[in-house]
Amino acid sequence: MAWLSRTTFTRGIACAAAALMGVGVVSVVSTAPAKASVAAEGHQTAYENAVSDPFSDTFADPSVIRGRDGWWYAYATSDPLRAGDAPGAMHMARTKDWSSWEYLGTVFTSANRPAWATARAGLWAPDIRYVAGRYVLYFTVTDTTLNPGDDSAIGAATAPTPSGPWTPAPAPVVPPRPAPGGGFLWTFDPAGFTDVDGQRYLYYGSYFGGLWATRVSADGLTRVGGATQVAIDNRYEGSFVVRHGDWYYLMGSAANCCAGPTTGYSVFAGRSKSPLGPFVDAEGTSLLTSRVGGTIVLTQNGNRFVGAGHHAVVTDSEGRDFIAYHAIDRHHPWLTEPFGINRRPMLLDRLDWVDGWPRTRAGAGPSDTPQPAPSLDSGLGITPTDPAAAGFRGLAAGPVDPVGGDTAVVRGTASTVEPAPAGALHVRLDHQGTEPLRLLLGRDPAVKVTLDPRAGSLTAQVDDGGAVRSSSTALPAVVAGAWRTLTVEATAEGLTAEVTESDLADASARVRVDGAVQPHSAPVRLSSSGARVDNVVVNPAARDASALVPVPQAGALLSAEEFDDPSLAGFTWVRRNPAATVSDGSLNWPVEGKDLVGGGNDAGVLLHDAPGDGDWIAEAKTRLDVGTDTVRNYQQVGIVAYRDDDDFARLSNVAIWNTRQTEYGRETAADPANPDGPTSYGGAIVGTSAPTLWLRLAHHRTAAGEHLYRAGTSRDGVTWTWGATWTFTPGTSPRIGLVAHGGASPAVTAHVDHLRFYASSWPSDPGAG
Repeated sequence: MAWLSRTTFTRGIACAAAALMGVGVVSVVSTAPAKASVAAEGHQTAYENAVSDPFSDTFADPSVIRGRDGWWYAYATSDPLRAGDAPGAMHMARTKDWSSWEYLGTVFTSANRPAWATARAGLWAPDIRYVAGRYVLYFTVTDTTLNPGDDSAIGAATAPTPSGPWTPAPAPVVPPRPAPGGGFLWTFDPAGFTDVDGQRYLYYGSYFGGLWATRVSADGLTRVGGATQVAIDNRYEGSFVVRHGDWYYLMGSAANCCAGPTTGYSVFAGRSKSPLGPFVDAEGTSLLTSRVGGTIVLTQNGNRFVGAGHHAVVTDSEGRDFIAYHAIDRHHPWLTEPFGINRRPMLLDRLDWVDGWPRTRAGAGPSDTPQPAPSLDSGLGITPTDPAAAGFRGLAAGPVDPVGGDTAVVRGTASTVEPAPAGALHVRLDHQGTEPLRLLLGRDPAVKVTLDPRAGSLTAQVDDGGAVRSSSTALPAVVAGAWRTLTVEATAEGLTAEVTESDLADASARVRVDGAVQPHSAPVRLSSSGARVDNVVVNPAARDASALVPVPQAGALLSAEEFDDPSLAGFTWVRRNPAATVSDGSLNWPVEGKDLVGGGNDAGVLLHDAPGDGDWIAEAKTRLDVGTDTVRNYQQVGIVAYRDDDDFARLSNVAIWNTRQTEYGRETAADPANPDGPTSYGGAIVGTSAPTLWLRLAHHRTAAGEHLYRAGTSRDGVTWTWGATWTFTPGTSPRIGLVAHGGASPAVTAHVDHLRFYASSWPSDPGAG
């Protein structure tokens, strides 16, 4: 398979070239200039999604970590790597630029597969961490030898390096969990996390049983105490937790991961002041309630990628966050035949924090054009012969680390050859041992951060003309030989210092001094009597987008149906429901025990002509009260873009088991090359459900002739949540319809108070930029 081309982005940032010696299968040396400068103009490579295409056809459920050797390591579930391959045992690969990759093989072979996993068990959803001086890989085992019948559990394996060799733990970290009515809950999708007090957690679960969190031992391999449910069942899987500021963010994927071209998988978030919750979304709605909450982090935008989910979060050398996830190219959705294994390559995109919430590309969603890659080699690399050539004076060459390669020792004070850039600054380095290390910024210095393993403390201090502000916290102990990552960021908002093991937004110690920090243009200095360091990075601090990208906006009213005409003039029926009536300014429609999905196609659809091929919004105000918590599958009321019974996109307020959700579903041909073949159905989730809910479909026709329909929901008709986009092929002319179906028992009537059409403007191409 051809390797993706590499494009250079000039970003006008300050950096120095790293000289990092790789270890493992291939050694790669990136040489530094004779006099590297942290104030030089920065150059950064570009990547293009899907990033895993150079070495694989599918790379699902990705997990990523930055190795001590200066590489990004990625791991994936045990699908066949390429069409025609046999399933593997979880895959490994590494990269420095997210364009050229080295495939490292599988985590396990038949010789070291977990003994308690059955021969037919899948090994899914790896989660990589650096714990207590070694790498820990959590994973799902879909069937164990511990119980008769189907069960699932969370396993773990350890290794001295991110590429192995891997030794599986002798028993599950989380064993199979019996379900109350028989069988076993889905114990899937692990995600580790370490809190600021050093306490470790493991998150896991899926639709059958919900999401849970448990404390784990210092080595990450044993549960400690009971588990806490953090999200309701029948909504989320693929959890991942980060700490950002003073908040803990639980992110999870919703809807079907694997429905080929109709996959609507998306990522949502809630936040809490505790790693055990309760987690609520941006509107204050709990992730544990029946009308379940969740703020959209990532969803499809109408380009070729659908089903974007099951993610991980990584941070680059400028402090910028990225989200790695899998998605499906709707033009090539299957690895083999339709309804077989889904082709789910790995994608990567910038993760912005806007108004306190994580948003992929500020809400733009998956990219399909070249993007600036995560910064990795723009720091001060350590070389064994001449550390000064990498941008520092005063560093002594240290012993070669078996995992990270060349290191350096700080004896006295070492400083950057060139001054650090003025303004917001991001410094990152790896530290090993018990010798204290001080990081000094500014001339006086204005800023001093002290990492003191002996005293067990992390301290940050700002001296503003003699007025000293400081903050200190306990530094958890680590095992001998383990590395820590220290990150320091000085901005107009304050000084933050964090210590972490995995460098995955899970700091084990964090201090902050509020107020503007102005370290001025001066060398960055490291001071110690023998601290061992590596991977030192000095960069301008990354800036997130300040606002979300534009969303469709309703303009002038084009036409309106206010349901004051019992004859329903202007509408036509597909399978008329004689029980549907018009009275009191509403369409009153007893919910039918029928559906549009699959081969039945027996539900009624009330159709109205659309305004045309321009940009417009269709809006329906709906009312349907199906209570909460009880099972009312799948009673719903909704608005639909309808071509025919096998080609539609339906936005509904729907009861899904014990939950109430808004589902934006799509049915179309499962094989894009065979439009008359069998159909596939899948859905995306949008905003929070309510008994009274406004539903919108925003329409746009692309230059290529495709029809795009983006879904929006509102609980008050004023504040809107805009979610996924579905597409229809050129040459089609979908109409707009209303539906009320999914289940006739218990009897309930849906109401639609209006169907209105507004002029609109569609934002620019969401896949670009």
